[in-house]
Amino acid sequence: LIDFHNHILPNVDDGSKSLEMSLNMLRHAAEQGITDVVNTVHFQHPKVETEDISYDRIQKEIASLQEELDKRNIPVRLHSGSEVFYLPNLVSFKGNQLATFGQGSYMLVEFQVHQLPETQKQVLFDLKMAGITPIIAHPERYKPVQDDISIITDWLSAGCLIQVDAGSVLGYLGSGAQEASERIVKSGWCQILGSDAHDDQRRNFCLMETMEKVKGWIGPDV
Repeated sequence: LIDFHNHILPNVDDGSKSLEMSLNMLRHAAEQGITDVVNTVHFQHPKVETEDISYDRIQKEIASLQEELDKRNIPVRLHSGSEVFYLPNLVSFKGNQLATFGQGSYMLVEFQVHQLPETQKQVLFDLKMAGITPIIAHPERYKPVQDDISIITDWLSAGCLIQVDAGSVLGYLGSGAQEASERIVKSGWCQILGSDAHDDQRRNFCLMETMEKVKGWIGPDV
């Protein structure tokens, strides 16, 4: 089991606040059968201090945390990634090792919660033309999507993938997000479930519980 969206590196963005918290989070992940964790540090987010975040720094942070996991026999493998906040400059990150996944083939893209910019359709199209598949992070949390779920089909038609947060499925992020996540999942529009884990309390890894909830929605073949 792989978790694709989380913030487990200590004191890097708005996620884990300490090494102890990171270890607690990853112990919990291992207990759920998660073997691989792709850390998705915030990238160019206006509300998160990210000026000193670089590919080299993240690689060092991941190596350090992996060493601590190995010392404690916590069987989780860490991988590098990012969650890129939407700005019209996304195509400029083609070839950026931190901003993209899969040898530059994918980018996890986050939007503002309350509005979607008019430029987003063209920029996402430009990403596809550049050989990068956009993965839309937690669209069920966006107010425009909650008001008009057909936005999801527009993204899918444009070649995007959809990632839903576990906390949305479980109702931790509000009824609007939960209702939208249920519609997205039941419609077969979700390709990726991610924990979006930020701490060792309420926003922790909860994929197993989420999988059980989703099975209740669509059956055992999740």
